Amino acid sequence: MSDPQSPKPEKASPFDTVPIEVTVSVGRARPLIRDLLSMGENAVLTLDKRIEDPVDLYVGDQLVARGLLEEMEGDQAGQLAVRLTEIADLQNGIG
Repeated sequence: MSDPQSPKPEKASPFDTVPIEVTVSVGRARPLIRDLLSMGENAVLTLDKRIEDPVDLYVGDQLVARGLLEEMEGDQAGQLAVRLTEIADLQNGIG
């Protein structure tokens, strides 16, 4: 006889193994076209954010989270990562 109050095992969702692309926006630049056309190798394009500023995470064009850039350590040393600091309420956005 089974216990009627025991939780039923959760059924796996077919979406559990589907990858999704997340875009991390670290900043924007607004150069003049003439400046952009004159850029060559080793040119520097200044962004509107500082290294310690939060980055925005998007799925498609939907802002889903914010976070801080970090550099991984150990076996993944040098690899960039994002530590999430704010998760969007998908009904109302962030903030």
